[in-house]
Amino acid sequence: MTDRATISIEVFSDVVCPWCFIGKRRLAKALGTLADDPEFDADVEVVYRPFQLDPRAPLDRADPVLEVYARKFGGPDQAATIVARTTAMAAAEGIEFHMDRAVRANTADAHRLLNWTLQHAGRDKQAEVKEALMTAYFCDGENVADHDVLVRRAEACGLDGGAVRTMLSEEAGLEDLEVGLQRAADLDVTAVPTYVVNGRWSIPGAQDPDTFVTALRRLATKLRDAS
Repeated sequence: MTDRATISIEVFSDVVCPWCFIGKRRLAKALGTLADDPEFDADVEVVYRPFQLDPRAPLDRADPVLEVYARKFGGPDQAATIVARTTAMAAAEGIEFHMDRAVRANTADAHRLLNWTLQHAGRDKQAEVKEALMTAYFCDGENVADHDVLVRRAEACGLDGGAVRTMLSEEAGLEDLEVGLQRAADLDVTAVPTYVVNGRWSIPGAQDPDTFVTALRRLATKLRDAS
């Protein structure tokens, strides 16, 4: 009996990216399908890596997303069209966007929390916190740069709120954040979500679950044949 192959997926994304939230749900569906497939003989490990859509966003201010979109995409009408489209796509994945209450802020501290979670609590807990932060932003209108919000969401996921607050206040993890952002640049990640598989192959965009399933099945077969 041969050892099972391991497929690692690095998901480069931002917590304020709507397609990243949609893509997260779609990947989860794909992995659920593969988990139920007795012929799929690989273990899939998913980690979330940082990418900032707007690294110059103020650290001390949060702006209404509709205003940010209007400035970025050519006016309120264009912004409304984009919001309506992503809201409908999110609904199809069981996510209830409320972009009218969302506020755009700098996501550096959110990424520090996610990396800290990975280091201290592992991949599954990181995925849980990622979901919580995206829900805070897209569904509940919370400022994901606010340390109180980050601590509260971390605690709701079972993390030590005091340890999280200390980490954030001491600006721990800034170097790790820079390393993560540089890795995205080195891999030519220019848009998110981007899924880097085994450090070699990239899958761009919030693909539908079937696309993920097909790609991962093919890779599992390739790894098995090469072993």
